[in-house]
Amino acid sequence: MTSIPQKTREYRLPKANGFQDLTLTETSLPKLKATEALVKVHAVSLQYRDLLVAKGEYPLGQKENPVPCSDMAGEVVALGNDVKSWKAGDRVCANFATDHVFGDLTKEIQMTSMGAPADGVLTEYKIVPAHALVGIPDHLSYEEASTLPCAALTAYSALRGPIPLKGGDTILVQGTGGVSIFALQFAVASGAIGIATSSSDEKLEVAKRLGAAYMINYKKTPDWDVMKITNGRGVDYIVEVGGPGTIMKSVNAVRYGGTVSVIGHIEMEADVSDLPLKVLGRAIILRGILIGSRQEFENMNRFVAAAELHPVVDKVFSFEDARMAYEYQQSQQHVGKVVIKVSKD
Repeated sequence: MTSIPQKTREYRLPKANGFQDLTLTETSLPKLKATEALVKVHAVSLQYRDLLVAKGEYPLGQKENPVPCSDMAGEVVALGNDVKSWKAGDRVCANFATDHVFGDLTKEIQMTSMGAPADGVLTEYKIVPAHALVGIPDHLSYEEASTLPCAALTAYSALRGPIPLKGGDTILVQGTGGVSIFALQFAVASGAIGIATSSSDEKLEVAKRLGAAYMINYKKTPDWDVMKITNGRGVDYIVEVGGPGTIMKSVNAVRYGGTVSVIGHIEMEADVSDLPLKVLGRAIILRGILIGSRQEFENMNRFVAAAELHPVVDKVFSFEDARMAYEYQQSQQHVGKVVIKVSKD
């Protein structure tokens, strides 16, 4: 019988001046409650959000001295007495907001989001409510599966809105970060036509290999020229990760009645005073996306398994090299996801 660990090594952010403040500590694990699971963390993936939390700039709020990061994949090692749906050895992820089981997000549910308002997963062992767990598709490694809870589910939620994406639709994804790459993969697997933007021709070649039909280098073509590609119609979907700096281009590129899913805010400085009129004048569906529920996560994983999709993992760092992983994430050299391998076995 495997012994239950009593301690864990975990990173914390005692200050909020940047990822250089990441501090590795050892702490005792609390006793499992009846409805909880203890998970051995095998891999953790990074988000742009993690850089904001490290600097104390996350706009949705964060606790003092948090354990950072929201996305992990691991193995169940112990269960509370009332948990019957899982067993030791099961390969699992935890949902981004642990209490978002189904339905719409609420303020109370949002406060269970890991890595900011609640402690996160950059730790060797993590206790989570059993109702937050989701099984990992069999064909994925732990490193691949660790990319699913935020980036993949955000992309999936963006494409499964009031008018779900279907074959033949056109979708524009901004950049080649985690959410955009997942959106492209999901769209191509669904028979949609993908358009990718980037400032790097090398990164656009990766998007092309993943099935993008059109590639736009926005440094060479700053206005995107999407109307030319779509014969004046505009695209059906845009995955908007730039924020104020790109959203006016998005509402000019989407078709009448099309959908712009607002996910990121990388470029903050821009004049968006015409945005309400543009949205109204083109009857655009403008949706804010905050990840998704466990139920949506389960639906997404069935799609990932059926299509045998593999997340794009750019680089893997060791647990001890977490700061280097953050530095690489900040450099924006990556395509897809940056992952930290936590467990040695």
